[in-house]
Amino acid sequence: MRVLVVEDEPRMAELIRRGLTAYRMTVDVASDGQEALWRAGSTRYDAIVMDVMMPGMTGIDTCRRLREDDVWSPVLLLTARDAIDDRVAGLDAGADDYLTKPFAFPELTARIRALARRGSTARPAVLRVGDLELDPAAHSVRRGDVDIDLSAKEYALLYALMSRAGEVLDRYTLLESAWTEDYENRSNVIDVYIGYLRQKIDKPFGTTSIETVRGAGYRLGSHAAVDATP
Repeated sequence: MRVLVVEDEPRMAELIRRGLTAYRMTVDVASDGQEALWRAGSTRYDAIVMDVMMPGMTGIDTCRRLREDDVWSPVLLLTARDAIDDRVAGLDAGADDYLTKPFAFPELTARIRALARRGSTARPAVLRVGDLELDPAAHSVRRGDVDIDLSAKEYALLYALMSRAGEVLDRYTLLESAWTEDYENRSNVIDVYIGYLRQKIDKPFGTTSIETVRGAGYRLGSHAAVDATP
Protein backbone atom coordinates (compact mmCIF):
# COMPACT_ATOMS: atom_id res chain seq x y z
CA MET A 1 0.00 0.00 0.00
CA ARG A 2 1.48 3.36 -1.05
CA VAL A 3 0.71 6.45 1.07
CA LEU A 4 1.60 10.12 0.64
CA VAL A 5 2.18 12.06 3.88
CA VAL A 6 1.89 15.85 3.54
CA GLU A 7 3.38 17.54 6.60
CA ASP A 8 5.46 20.73 6.82
CA GLU A 9 7.01 19.95 10.22
CA PRO A 10 10.01 17.65 9.53
CA ARG A 11 9.99 15.83 12.88
CA MET A 12 6.28 15.07 12.67
CA ALA A 13 6.61 14.00 9.04
CA GLU A 14 9.39 11.58 9.96
CA LEU A 15 7.42 10.25 12.93
CA ILE A 16 4.41 9.51 10.73
CA ARG A 17 6.59 8.03 7.98
CA ARG A 18 8.29 5.63 10.42
CA GLY A 19 5.01 4.69 12.05
CA LEU A 20 3.29 3.84 8.78
CA THR A 21 6.36 2.03 7.46
CA ALA A 22 6.22 -0.19 10.55
CA TYR A 23 2.73 -1.17 9.39
CA ARG A 24 4.15 -2.31 6.02
CA MET A 25 3.11 0.77 4.09
CA THR A 26 5.31 2.43 1.47
CA VAL A 27 5.47 6.12 2.35
CA ASP A 28 6.41 9.24 0.39
CA VAL A 29 6.59 12.64 2.11
CA ALA A 30 5.69 16.09 0.76
CA SER A 31 6.60 19.16 2.82
CA ASP A 32 3.92 21.51 1.44
CA GLY A 33 0.80 21.68 -0.69
CA GLN A 34 2.58 22.43 -3.95
CA GLU A 35 4.82 19.38 -3.60
CA ALA A 36 1.77 17.31 -2.69
CA LEU A 37 0.01 18.39 -5.89
CA TRP A 38 3.02 17.41 -7.96
CA ARG A 39 3.51 14.04 -6.28
CA ALA A 40 -0.16 13.07 -6.26
CA GLY A 41 -0.47 14.11 -9.89
CA SER A 42 2.38 11.85 -10.99
CA THR A 43 1.93 8.82 -8.69
CA ARG A 44 -1.17 6.83 -7.81
CA TYR A 45 -1.52 6.69 -4.01
CA ASP A 46 -3.80 4.36 -2.09
CA ALA A 47 -4.27 7.16 0.46
CA ILE A 48 -3.04 10.67 1.26
CA VAL A 49 -2.52 11.76 4.87
CA MET A 50 -2.37 15.55 5.06
CA ASP A 51 -1.90 18.12 7.79
CA VAL A 52 -4.45 20.95 7.70
CA MET A 53 -2.27 23.68 9.20
CA MET A 54 0.49 24.26 6.65
CA PRO A 55 1.96 27.65 5.67
CA GLY A 56 0.91 28.98 2.29
CA MET A 57 -1.48 26.41 0.87
CA THR A 58 -3.39 24.75 3.71
CA GLY A 59 -4.36 21.11 3.70
CA ILE A 60 -7.95 22.08 2.93
CA ASP A 61 -6.84 24.22 -0.04
CA THR A 62 -4.56 21.42 -1.24
CA CYS A 63 -7.36 18.88 -1.03
CA ARG A 64 -9.63 21.18 -3.04
CA ARG A 65 -6.92 21.58 -5.70
CA LEU A 66 -6.37 17.83 -5.90
CA ARG A 67 -10.04 17.28 -6.64
CA GLU A 68 -10.03 20.09 -9.21
CA ASP A 69 -7.08 18.35 -10.87
CA ASP A 70 -9.06 15.05 -10.95
CA VAL A 71 -6.84 13.36 -8.36
CA TRP A 72 -9.19 11.11 -6.41
CA SER A 73 -6.90 9.25 -4.03
CA PRO A 74 -8.63 9.11 -0.62
CA VAL A 75 -7.55 11.99 1.64
CA LEU A 76 -7.37 11.88 5.43
CA LEU A 77 -6.81 15.28 7.06
CA LEU A 78 -4.83 15.67 10.29
CA THR A 79 -5.20 18.69 12.53
CA ALA A 80 -4.63 19.78 16.10
CA ARG A 81 -7.98 21.58 16.01
CA ASP A 82 -11.26 19.73 16.42
CA ALA A 83 -13.78 22.48 15.71
CA ILE A 84 -16.84 21.40 13.76
CA ASP A 85 -16.27 24.19 11.21
CA ASP A 86 -12.81 22.79 10.39
CA ARG A 87 -14.21 19.30 9.85
CA VAL A 88 -16.98 20.59 7.62
CA ALA A 89 -14.56 22.72 5.57
CA GLY A 90 -12.26 19.76 5.04
CA LEU A 91 -15.03 17.39 4.00
CA ASP A 92 -16.56 20.02 1.73
CA ALA A 93 -13.16 20.42 0.06
CA GLY A 94 -13.20 16.74 -0.90
CA ALA A 95 -11.51 15.04 2.04
CA ASP A 96 -12.71 11.55 2.93
CA ASP A 97 -11.87 11.41 6.63
CA TYR A 98 -10.61 13.54 9.49
CA LEU A 99 -8.37 12.70 12.47
CA THR A 100 -7.44 15.05 15.30
CA LYS A 101 -3.92 15.23 16.75
CA PRO A 102 -2.69 13.63 18.90
CA PHE A 103 -3.70 10.30 17.46
CA ALA A 104 -2.88 6.63 18.01
CA PHE A 105 -1.12 4.88 15.11
CA PRO A 106 -3.41 1.83 15.20
CA GLU A 107 -6.38 4.14 14.58
CA LEU A 108 -4.55 6.05 11.84
CA THR A 109 -3.56 2.87 10.00
CA ALA A 110 -7.06 1.39 10.38
CA ARG A 111 -8.55 4.53 8.85
CA ILE A 112 -6.03 4.45 5.99
CA ARG A 113 -6.83 0.81 5.22
CA ALA A 114 -10.55 1.58 5.29
CA LEU A 115 -10.09 4.51 2.91
CA ALA A 116 -7.93 2.46 0.56
CA ARG A 117 -10.55 -0.28 0.39
CA ARG A 118 -13.29 2.11 -0.67
CA GLY A 119 -11.05 4.60 -2.45
CA SER A 120 -10.72 5.74 -6.05
CA THR A 121 -9.89 2.16 -7.03
CA ALA A 122 -11.88 -0.28 -4.90
CA ARG A 123 -9.74 -2.72 -2.95
CA PRO A 124 -11.05 -6.01 -1.56
CA ALA A 125 -10.47 -6.71 2.11
CA VAL A 126 -9.04 -10.14 1.30
CA LEU A 127 -7.30 -11.08 -1.96
CA ARG A 128 -7.35 -14.68 -3.14
CA VAL A 129 -5.70 -16.23 -6.18
CA GLY A 130 -6.33 -19.96 -6.16
CA ASP A 131 -5.40 -21.12 -2.65
CA LEU A 132 -3.08 -18.14 -2.07
CA GLU A 133 -4.64 -15.59 0.29
CA LEU A 134 -3.52 -12.11 1.37
CA ASP A 135 -5.38 -10.26 4.11
CA PRO A 136 -4.35 -6.55 4.17
CA ALA A 137 -6.12 -5.87 7.47
CA ALA A 138 -4.26 -8.65 9.27
CA HIS A 139 -1.05 -8.24 7.22
CA SER A 140 -1.12 -11.99 6.68
CA VAL A 141 -0.37 -14.30 3.76
CA ARG A 142 -1.18 -17.99 3.55
CA ARG A 143 -1.44 -20.77 1.02
CA GLY A 144 -4.16 -23.17 2.03
CA ASP A 145 -3.78 -23.60 5.79
CA VAL A 146 -0.08 -22.66 5.86
CA ASP A 147 0.93 -19.18 7.04
CA ILE A 148 3.74 -17.55 5.02
CA ASP A 149 6.09 -15.02 6.62
CA LEU A 150 7.10 -12.21 4.24
CA SER A 151 9.27 -9.14 4.63
CA ALA A 152 7.70 -5.70 4.11
CA LYS A 153 9.04 -5.46 0.54
CA GLU A 154 7.96 -8.99 -0.36
CA TYR A 155 4.49 -8.28 1.06
CA ALA A 156 4.16 -5.03 -0.92
CA LEU A 157 5.18 -6.76 -4.16
CA LEU A 158 2.76 -9.63 -3.59
CA TYR A 159 -0.04 -7.18 -2.81
CA ALA A 160 0.60 -5.38 -6.12
CA LEU A 161 0.61 -8.66 -8.05
CA MET A 162 -2.49 -10.08 -6.36
CA SER A 163 -4.52 -6.87 -6.59
CA ARG A 164 -4.01 -6.99 -10.37
CA ALA A 165 -3.91 -10.75 -10.85
CA GLY A 166 -3.81 -11.82 -14.47
CA GLU A 167 -2.22 -8.54 -15.59
CA VAL A 168 1.41 -8.18 -16.64
CA LEU A 169 3.13 -5.64 -14.38
CA ASP A 170 6.41 -4.16 -15.59
CA ARG A 171 9.39 -3.73 -13.28
CA TYR A 172 8.85 0.00 -12.85
CA THR A 173 5.25 -0.52 -11.66
CA LEU A 174 6.39 -3.17 -9.19
CA LEU A 175 9.23 -0.94 -8.02
CA GLU A 176 6.78 1.89 -7.37
CA SER A 177 4.65 -0.42 -5.24
CA ALA A 178 7.36 -1.08 -2.65
CA TRP A 179 10.24 1.38 -2.93
CA THR A 180 10.28 5.14 -2.44
CA GLU A 181 11.49 7.21 -5.37
CA ASP A 182 14.83 8.05 -3.72
CA TYR A 183 15.90 4.41 -4.02
CA GLU A 184 18.98 4.39 -6.26
CA ASN A 185 19.92 0.77 -6.95
CA ARG A 186 17.10 -0.08 -9.35
CA SER A 187 18.94 -2.45 -11.71
CA ASN A 188 17.70 -5.90 -10.73
CA VAL A 189 16.06 -5.47 -7.33
CA ILE A 190 12.64 -6.56 -8.63
CA ASP A 191 14.06 -9.75 -10.13
CA VAL A 192 15.80 -10.52 -6.83
CA TYR A 193 12.65 -10.01 -4.77
CA ILE A 194 10.50 -11.97 -7.20
CA GLY A 195 12.96 -14.79 -6.59
CA TYR A 196 12.50 -14.40 -2.84
CA LEU A 197 8.71 -14.53 -3.26
CA ARG A 198 8.88 -17.67 -5.39
CA GLN A 199 10.97 -19.36 -2.72
CA LYS A 200 8.29 -18.65 -0.13
CA ILE A 201 4.90 -18.81 -1.88
CA ASP A 202 5.59 -21.34 -4.65
CA LYS A 203 8.54 -23.67 -4.16
CA PRO A 204 7.49 -25.22 -0.81
CA PHE A 205 4.08 -26.01 -2.31
CA GLY A 206 5.27 -27.40 -5.64
CA THR A 207 3.46 -24.73 -7.63
CA THR A 208 4.24 -21.84 -9.97
CA SER A 209 2.03 -18.79 -9.57
CA ILE A 210 4.38 -15.93 -10.57
CA GLU A 211 4.98 -16.02 -14.31
CA THR A 212 7.83 -14.27 -16.12
CA VAL A 213 6.65 -12.54 -19.29
CA ARG A 214 9.82 -11.96 -21.27
CA GLY A 215 10.45 -8.35 -22.14
CA ALA A 216 7.37 -7.20 -20.25
CA GLY A 217 7.47 -8.08 -16.56
CA TYR A 218 5.67 -10.46 -14.22
CA ARG A 219 2.14 -11.80 -13.86
CA LEU A 220 0.49 -13.62 -10.99
CA GLY A 221 -1.61 -16.66 -11.78
CA SER A 222 -3.57 -15.67 -14.84
CA HIS A 223 -4.70 -19.30 -14.98
CA ALA A 224 -5.92 -19.36 -11.37
CA ALA A 225 -9.30 -18.36 -10.03
CA VAL A 226 -9.37 -14.94 -8.36
CA ASP A 227 -11.69 -14.23 -5.45
CA ALA A 228 -12.03 -10.93 -3.57
CA THR A 229 -13.90 -11.10 -0.30
CA PRO A 230 -14.89 -7.74 1.22
